[in-house]
Amino acid sequence: MKNLSIVEAILRDRRRIFAEIRRGEGLREKIRAMLISCIAFLALYGAVMGSTHSLWQALSSAAKLPILFLATLVVCTPTLYFFNLIYGSDQSLTQNVALILTAVTVTAVVLLSFAPISMFFLLTSSNYQFFKLLNVATFAVAGLVGVRFLVQGMRAVSADAADGAAARKNVVLLWIVIYAFVGSQVAWTLRPFVGAPSMKFELFRQLGGNFYTNIFASIGELLGFFTVR
Repeated sequence: MKNLSIVEAILRDRRRIFAEIRRGEGLREKIRAMLISCIAFLALYGAVMGSTHSLWQALSSAAKLPILFLATLVVCTPTLYFFNLIYGSDQSLTQNVALILTAVTVTAVVLLSFAPISMFFLLTSSNYQFFKLLNVATFAVAGLVGVRFLVQGMRAVSADAADGAAARKNVVLLWIVIYAFVGSQVAWTLRPFVGAPSMKFELFRQLGGNFYTNIFASIGELLGFFTVR
């Protein structure tokens, strides 16, 4: 219940949560609650993604989607922390982790809210490329909402002057770009998440290509230009 309470608090009373992070209050408890909530929500959405293929794919995606977000978090958090230090931030590493996790938690909640829509199209459409692109669009929307929370949190936690705040905003924007590129590469490494119905179940696929060319190829197949396996 405490884990769900932190989610509700972030959504309903984000100013209080950001203020507590700024003061360093209950950071470990907040981080633990957000981690548990994120893993549960992402696992549920991952199971929906994998349901287009098989039970094994659903279970695999349920395990891999939380790993995707947490691995990207581990890789990218030091970058934000040290860039903040360079620009004079007094935030601790734990505060940075807590702030980023608020954004990841919101992203996970938004993804979970889209789960019924994804399930609807899963049941009513047999087009694999459409379903894959639908999930990419869903992740983009959820990511944008999460980024908005991160920017708000960094602004609330920072007590800098106007010049420092401007520099911090640039740091956050740069970090978001890095996070997106790292996340897309981690996702490509852990694929498949959806699983083409015409292919047998694979826990991982061979490396080759990249996330962006595959998305463009999927768009091309959906429009009837060529076929993607």
